[in-house]
Amino acid sequence: MSSPSRSPARIWPPGASGFSARSEWSCARCTLINPGHSRDCEACGSSRPVELDADDTLDLGAFAGASFLPLQRGSRKRGRAASPDVVEVCAAKGDGAKGEVDKAPDEKACFESILDKKTFKIMTYNVWFREDLELHRRMEALGDLIKNHNPDLICFQVQILNNVLFSFSLLNETHMWELQEVTPTIYLLLQKSDWWQEYKCSLSDNTAMQRPYYCMQVSKMPVESFDHTPFANSIMGRELCVAHFNIGGVVKLVLATSHLESPCPGPPRWDQMYSKERVAQANKSLEILGSFRNVIFCGDMNWDDKGDGPFPLPDGWTDAWIELKPGENGWTYDTKANGMLSGNRNLQKRLDRFICKLADFKIDSIEMIGKDAIPGVSFVKEKKVGKGVRKLELPVLPSDHFGLVLSITHQA
Repeated sequence: MSSPSRSPARIWPPGASGFSARSEWSCARCTLINPGHSRDCEACGSSRPVELDADDTLDLGAFAGASFLPLQRGSRKRGRAASPDVVEVCAAKGDGAKGEVDKAPDEKACFESILDKKTFKIMTYNVWFREDLELHRRMEALGDLIKNHNPDLICFQVQILNNVLFSFSLLNETHMWELQEVTPTIYLLLQKSDWWQEYKCSLSDNTAMQRPYYCMQVSKMPVESFDHTPFANSIMGRELCVAHFNIGGVVKLVLATSHLESPCPGPPRWDQMYSKERVAQANKSLEILGSFRNVIFCGDMNWDDKGDGPFPLPDGWTDAWIELKPGENGWTYDTKANGMLSGNRNLQKRLDRFICKLADFKIDSIEMIGKDAIPGVSFVKEKKVGKGVRKLELPVLPSDHFGLVLSITHQA
């Protein structure tokens, strides 16, 4: 069964001359097709995404008001009710994403602990969607990595569809539009992990269970707000998510994550690489983030340096891996180094990256993690060899991707 053809809707910012008279648009949250005059989704109330052409002038005020959802309890913006995604990020331990407003002493202690902190760790990790392949053991191994490296911030991109949770990278998405039934399995496993209680999540349980695609950030640090905006040129529901932190005094740190459009070659043409969309999303992300003094953009960029060209780095931005490990390939998807993938076709790409613009911080180190097989665990994969089928016993790793951990230090 082939994937249905979908075209991205033409979306206009609020106040633009063509906004109310344009064609129908698809909600990035619930996928309902809405009439062109609607500013909000008629099913779930989510704001309409924004699309700007290359010759459009970016109005950050209108852009933020139209598509970013500041997740602050009890807040209202432009007369609109607060988003159902609202979370308190300095709630009492064990409350998960359901913080309460009466936690002022805890919030003060949480903030004061950050004032004494100088070094921060950020992790980005791609959790493989295969629920049928030692899921519990892989989630336990992921938890061990988190406890071992003890990151202050973790970025996830998560898609829940038809008995699989697509996380970070969807390299084989040819049939993704055929998947319909939703399962919360992996999200619930993460939530029940012992390390989870130390973090606050950018999403409510309701959102994590219901949205077809979302980015997820978890933090030990108090967060001023979580924002997100969909990419209007995405047919895969991709978005840019941003977390804002006050490190102490006037020093701010912004952490952004995204899962840029995935290549998904398949019949009949085998050329659906979505390079144009991916490059446009990277440029738009850096354009939006460029106004911040201290910002880190990380996640699965799905970047192919041969097909997409060099990653677009404006002045002042740096690729942390290239800066700290020149000459090392940095392949986070590697069918040779990752024994779990050794039965697949050869593919070695630096898909996951940290892109930084830091005025008040120094990049100390970057480390690739999750490269070791889980002891005592294996699976059997059938591979066609000539006219026959060969059974391969392969090791199991936490994911089909390797993760990255970045360390930065605040320069007083």
